[in-house]
Amino acid sequence: MSGTSAVDGTRPSTPDQGRALTVGIGAGGLATADMVLNIGPQHPATHGVLRLRIVVDGERIVSAEPIVGYMHRGAEKLFEVRDYRQIIVLANRHDWLSAFSNELGVVLGVEQMLGMEVPERAVWARTALAELNRVLNHLMFLGSYPLELGAITPVFHAFREREELQAVMEEVSGGRMHYMFNRVGGLKEDLPAGWMGRVDKAIANVRKRLPDLERLIVGNEILEARTRGVGVLPLSTVESYGVSGPVARASGLDVDLRRDAPYLAYGELFGDKGPGRVVTRTAGDCLARLEVLLEQVHVSLDLAQACLDRLVQLPQGPINVKLPKVLKVPEGEIYCATENPLGFNGYYLVSRGEKTPWRLKLRSASFNNVSVLSEMLPGQLIADMVAILGSMFFVVGDVDK
Repeated sequence: MSGTSAVDGTRPSTPDQGRALTVGIGAGGLATADMVLNIGPQHPATHGVLRLRIVVDGERIVSAEPIVGYMHRGAEKLFEVRDYRQIIVLANRHDWLSAFSNELGVVLGVEQMLGMEVPERAVWARTALAELNRVLNHLMFLGSYPLELGAITPVFHAFREREELQAVMEEVSGGRMHYMFNRVGGLKEDLPAGWMGRVDKAIANVRKRLPDLERLIVGNEILEARTRGVGVLPLSTVESYGVSGPVARASGLDVDLRRDAPYLAYGELFGDKGPGRVVTRTAGDCLARLEVLLEQVHVSLDLAQACLDRLVQLPQGPINVKLPKVLKVPEGEIYCATENPLGFNGYYLVSRGEKTPWRLKLRSASFNNVSVLSEMLPGQLIADMVAILGSMFFVVGDVDK
């Protein structure tokens, strides 16, 4: 009986234990227990280093607490000691699947504070590249999510399509993941000769082969059994936690900054005659989130194609604005939000007229999307936890910054 209470038979836990037991006497004299378990911080179902502290009663989750910060690199403080050109190389890394979109938020905010008008060719090229980057992001999750549920084949199809698009992204920027192609005032350099034709062909090839991936996912009775009605996220919870992006739209939140607060060329693309449309579902379960992602791939390919068609029609001209050797932003502040592949990505920039920002606060999509796990997981089975985690479509670097 050493270390055990004589009153109720419980053994006190120590703070550093990986698990703790609270034992009571249930009906019929059977011992019952709530177990405190650590999921992670290294776990194959988390896209990065995330830790979940869950309390379980048998096979049922009682409570869950996401514990973040294992990948924290202090990006927001590093922004403050770098000039506006150097910031971009840091900003594109917090969500490593959405690098081009991460860069956009910074340069758009700076350009607005400078009152700078970007050349039309740069606007349409940026929009095309942002949508291609969105497809790359979604294909990663469309391949990895079934893999987490035990389906191996889809990831090979998803990566085949990713390689097709990454080839043209690498050609234009020189990078496969961290493009560093945005600049304040436009893009780093002009588009290579013949590049638009190669992008056009890549989009056509991906469109032609996407049904191969869809046949493996849509209507798959095993996948549907693991996802339909599992991990339901109510619309009220979405609004309370500031969840955004595909996860929020799968719960019926009809919000997309590309349509509702247009930037770049999205005002025209999401207009009456444009190909843009907002994909939503109402079920709010794991399957609905997967369906939104899959349909958004088609929409983004349509948007990228429309941008290419416009670029072909535009006359040759500059793709950036010539900047002074030392770029200083006027004193003031601005909040610039964009619709990243995973949700709202916002930069709050405060300038005191120097070549470095006085403050640059990042509002990342994944932080809010992970925070809501504390509401979603209680009441779920442990067996469904991985299905729910994978369907939240987050990148841990985007959580921790």
